[in-house]
Amino acid sequence: QVQLQESGPGLMKSSQTLSLTCTVSGGSITTNSYYWNWIRQAPGKGMEWFGYINWSGTTYYGPSLKSRTSIARDMSKNQFTLQLTSVTPEDTAIYYCTRSRPDSDSQDYWGQGIQVTVSS
Repeated sequence: QVQLQESGPGLMKSSQTLSLTCTVSGGSITTNSYYWNWIRQAPGKGMEWFGYINWSGTTYYGPSLKSRTSIARDMSKNQFTLQLTSVTPEDTAIYYCTRSRPDSDSQDYWGQGIQVTVSS
């Protein structure tokens, strides 16, 4: 059973850089044919996808947040990370890490989510 767990700061101030870590257990992030994603949901809004890092370390970012987003991995710890620069109160949301497959639009495993609140 694959499990994902987000960690990072819950409170931020505007202009800071948000750094979140997703620790994966029950499976390797280098296993062929999986994507490891970051997604968020702001209050009263739908899901917003940041992008992914895949099994080979290739990254792909969604256009809306691409200029402020960086996704990386630490294979020795079986973790992948999200950095979001220049945060504002509009970045207040629940942040999730997930796993997906290239041939599917849905996520097959989700972390429990971490609340991040940005103050002005």
